[in-house]
Amino acid sequence: MSERLQPGDVAPAFTLPDADGNEVSLADHRGRKVIVYFYPAALTPGCTKQACDFTDSLDLLAGAGYEVIGISPDKPGKLSKFRDQESLKVTLLADPDKRVLESYGAFGEKKLYGKTVVGVIRSTVIVDEQGKVERALYNVKATGHVAKIIKDLGI
Repeated sequence: MSERLQPGDVAPAFTLPDADGNEVSLADHRGRKVIVYFYPAALTPGCTKQACDFTDSLDLLAGAGYEVIGISPDKPGKLSKFRDQESLKVTLLADPDKRVLESYGAFGEKKLYGKTVVGVIRSTVIVDEQGKVERALYNVKATGHVAKIIKDLGI
């Protein structure tokens, strides 16, 4: 079970392939605020709702200085299909070996329909310009989460 991040922690560095197979690193975003969200699987109802909500709010978030990166254990090909099918504008990264998910505390035991299972914990980590964790939110709901982030950040 991986440790959950706390505000003030250094956000774990990562380099992962995007939907087109291009490498994207957290370090590429140094000097900008980044909302990194972790979701279980592309092309599923809740994850689609969440990704569409982020896409719909991207201009507002970008205007407030935030970039958005979504990370799941899916392979780049599935992310590409997800992006194209749903007209997503957020950066989607593939973490099939779940190393980044684990380093962010977004993979481990969770409750699903009353049973304890191991899997992706829907989470959002907001990283500041210096690469430190500003907020770490775990077990978030797919629906309404983006609106809550916008409200909490005062955007």
